[in-house]
Amino acid sequence: MNASLPDVAAQTAPLRLLIAAPRGFCAGVDRAIEIVERALQRFGAPVYVRHEIVHNRFVVDGLKAKGAIFVEELDQVPDGAPVVFSAHGVPKVVPQDATARGLDWLDATCPLVSKVHRQAERQVEAGRHILFVGHKGHPEVIGTMGQVPEGTITLVETVNDVAKLPFGTDKPLAFLTQTTLSVDDTAEIVAALRAKFPQITGPKAEDICYATSNRQEAVKAIAAECDLLLVIGAPNSSNSLRLVEVAERMGTRSRLIQRANEIDPEWLDGVNTLGLTAGASAPEVLVREVVAKIGELRPVSEETVTTAEEKMVFKLPRQLLD
Repeated sequence: MNASLPDVAAQTAPLRLLIAAPRGFCAGVDRAIEIVERALQRFGAPVYVRHEIVHNRFVVDGLKAKGAIFVEELDQVPDGAPVVFSAHGVPKVVPQDATARGLDWLDATCPLVSKVHRQAERQVEAGRHILFVGHKGHPEVIGTMGQVPEGTITLVETVNDVAKLPFGTDKPLAFLTQTTLSVDDTAEIVAALRAKFPQITGPKAEDICYATSNRQEAVKAIAAECDLLLVIGAPNSSNSLRLVEVAERMGTRSRLIQRANEIDPEWLDGVNTLGLTAGASAPEVLVREVVAKIGELRPVSEETVTTAEEKMVFKLPRQLLD
């Protein structure tokens, strides 16, 4: 009979739950959601939103319930309807087309993404060709590459891509990066760019945003102690996917989930310490939902591990401040 006691103890011992901080919403996401909500208050429903305002189904569904209609392209917006551009940014032609049609439009592009847009314009004006480090097809990449004339910017996704670049050391070059990349992977690519092109110009401060960097650092602070790390985020959320990669690079199993109902109880078999974080588009209510679900499966001892304090706030567009 005594031989079974360790098994029973293992089943009833509290699961140590390490919750990373910072996590969840960043200032750019807060601002984008508030822009849609204020637009609904000002114009009334429906308000159209080009592309998902942020990459989170829970957030998008909540705004749909309030009267937002999400479309992929501007030609899906009826004449006379208000439209909001997503936090990821849009090619320059999109607001130009909206103005030409006489649409009331609001730009919810994260100010840190807009900063990269302006850097791209300045580099092209200075006669430099841009090497843009990012993921093909991501809305932020499409938006940034759409700020400058075709043929003045080249996408670089990997170190291997750097080796294939056809430019010589006499070509004026500059590099910029997507704001939601892996800090470590990007550092490797930038190092390869600088090694191949000693003449290349880079931004004065790194383009990867504070929230992306902070969330990755928070994962690094807990991953080594965890048997499993759960990341709350959407499969099309770049910053959330990078959090999974950061944990796995440290040798910790990691899974991306959108909601608590995706958790398989078997994942917790043999897990004594569980890590939890959320991408920059995931609201805190989903974190608490996951904690509650885990509590149904195992007794939980909850700890928050804080690596940085975030106090960033971005101003709303002038149209919403009148």
